[in-house]
Amino acid sequence: MKDRTRARGVALQALYELDVTNHPVGMVLIERTADSDLDDNLVLFFRSIVLGVWPIRHELDSFISDHAPDWPLDQVAIIDRNILRIALWEFAVADDIPLKVAINEAVELAKVYGSDSAPRFVNGVLGSLAERQHEITQSIQQIQSQKTD
Repeated sequence: MKDRTRARGVALQALYELDVTNHPVGMVLIERTADSDLDDNLVLFFRSIVLGVWPIRHELDSFISDHAPDWPLDQVAIIDRNILRIALWEFAVADDIPLKVAINEAVELAKVYGSDSAPRFVNGVLGSLAERQHEITQSIQQIQSQKTD
């Protein structure tokens, strides 16, 4: 597994933990860092994912819900939901991850951590979201600027 893919896996584990517990984000980051064998650059990458996704998860979920209408978000597996969040954040918010890379990495995470049908589901939802990448990026930027004002 590639280094950045492993870092995404650690971020996925952290987001999963945050989704199912009331653990503070800082504690989760410290524990995941200690449990991983990631070098400093990869720790920064994993932390940027978690700290990027978690505060705007509701906004990300809104876009995901719009593109997975057959699956209410509360019925989507927690792992799959967080894989979708990571990929959407990477291609709509982070400015250094190409769209195709974000989708391919999400499908790879789904193969490792999800059910048998997860890769197809993740690819389908992200393909639909990708068609609105620019619109989603603008909406999230607007939401984030309103939160900081």
